[in-house]
Amino acid sequence: MMHSLQVPCTKENLKEIRYFVEGALSRYNLSANDTNLMILAIDELCANLIIHSHQCNQDECIEVKVKNEDQTFIFEIHDQSNDSFNLLEYKIPDIQQIINEKRNGSMGLILVKRIMDDIEVERNDGHNICRLYKSLPQGSC
Repeated sequence: MMHSLQVPCTKENLKEIRYFVEGALSRYNLSANDTNLMILAIDELCANLIIHSHQCNQDECIEVKVKNEDQTFIFEIHDQSNDSFNLLEYKIPDIQQIINEKRNGSMGLILVKRIMDDIEVERNDGHNICRLYKSLPQGSC
């Protein structure tokens, strides 16, 4: 079963996205830790899209989809943007350097890449799809 939510690109809608993902995952027998990690990863990615790619423009939308196939959760985030940022090309910075420089931010995408098992990015004429995969052990879904 595919669950889907479309929201305008405002920071206020991040809470709605978190509730939506939590609700979609609540149908499965997941640990609180697994659930919270997946919610965190989707929240971080959506926050980056809303804030950086769409500059919190409420006239633009993102769509989040969640499905489960054979013990693997597949999250799709759809948006219309010409943003050239590619998550797959993102090089994880040295965490110690971030700490030493006392930088705000820079940790969200590190978390996404560590939490999720695989990430795919598809672009076609301004339509972007980011797919994130998280497999869980047999019996946990």
